Amino acid sequence: MTKFNWKRAVVKVGSSLIAPTNNQCSTQYLEAIAQFISASRKQGKEVILVSSGSVAAGKGKIAHKHKPSIAEKQAMAAIGQTQMMANWASLFDFDCAQILLTSDDLHNRTRYVNIKNTLRELLKNNALPIVNENDTVAVNELKVGDNDNLAAYTALVAEADTLIICSDIDGLYDADPRKNPQANLMPLVDKIDQSIYDLAGGAGSDVGTGGMQTKIQAAEKCVNSGIQTLIVNGRDEQSFLSLAKGEIPGTLFVPNKSLASARDNWLRHTLKVKGNIEIDLGAKKALLENGASLLPSGITEINGTFDSGEAVNICFQHQPIAKGLVMYNTADLMSIQGLNSSKIESKLGYSLSEAAVHRDDLVLL
Repeated sequence: MTKFNWKRAVVKVGSSLIAPTNNQCSTQYLEAIAQFISASRKQGKEVILVSSGSVAAGKGKIAHKHKPSIAEKQAMAAIGQTQMMANWASLFDFDCAQILLTSDDLHNRTRYVNIKNTLRELLKNNALPIVNENDTVAVNELKVGDNDNLAAYTALVAEADTLIICSDIDGLYDADPRKNPQANLMPLVDKIDQSIYDLAGGAGSDVGTGGMQTKIQAAEKCVNSGIQTLIVNGRDEQSFLSLAKGEIPGTLFVPNKSLASARDNWLRHTLKVKGNIEIDLGAKKALLENGASLLPSGITEINGTFDSGEAVNICFQHQPIAKGLVMYNTADLMSIQGLNSSKIESKLGYSLSEAAVHRDDLVLL
């Protein structure tokens, strides 16, 4: 069985595992998942949970017709979300943090950076982030597979190296195992093309909104960014015992590039630079030799107009040596340039970060 290693994983758990009876939360399938998360954290690994289930959890609390309306689904989600969070919290002896996102949040530059910073701080403080679609305010009808794709976006914004999708079957098969008893599990997929999508059917559960199709979509987003992706059977306790031993009990989608190169390429080639920051010799050495963040104290000059979260070149003697996402806009950065990070809040009245450009958001040129 293929061995794998990871340091930061996003674990996605679907509605059929959260609310298997389709009208309330249950821990029936969650205890093994929770034990795996707790054991992984004790090993020094970091975990972010993406949990579906708010609509299913609240379904029994809202009067509705056979097919609920959008407003009814949103009301179900409003009630069910609190039950889903309480259900998870009952399984852990550490803090759980709720993060509700929409597609707009992930595609808006400023909110994307805020999500990233929040996840970073939660992990730093040993809390378990639990992410879900913000179904109560979604303007469009709840789309098929939103949380499979949400899990992929979460892995990207969190710079995870692994996405684990917990399904109700063992993984990807070369035929539909529900219809064909001769279907074979595919333990390894090293290329996602149309032939792989052709193997995926529609939604297999009347509880969840996603099928294998959306799981492959999520896997494709991740492997193209250097993130290994696993589909495992979330109903089988043995899946998590195997994962804890570094084994792959389901299907592993292999990244087609390294995580570092995916992030570096995004920063280096995709983002348009909005300004230049000139730094002193000490800051240059810290960046090039120590892999440090850029602190305001090392900034000597600022050119251009940019907002928080936009890309800037970091220059020494007017030659770019790095590129990154800046934490503060032009005016605020000008106010704190040359200052010790401990004085940021007294100068600005707030502090987003002690760094002007965090090392996680920086690539050397």
